[in-house]
Amino acid sequence: MGLFWDLIQQSEIYDQQKKAETLEERVIFLENELRNTREIIDNLLKLLEEKFGHDLDGDGKVG
Repeated sequence: MGLFWDLIQQSEIYDQQKKAETLEERVIFLENELRNTREIIDNLLKLLEEKFGHDLDGDGKVG
């Protein structure tokens, strides 16, 4: 019975490690997506400020 229980526990540990690795990979992916989205928004904001000549983001400058 002890060997059987050890195998079950080892299987559970392995499953949890797989989930953790998957979660870590997902977090890294989402962080990269957020970084790319913010870069796009910053570039778009700069273009809009230059086109319309207004300080849209409140940083005290246009563009």
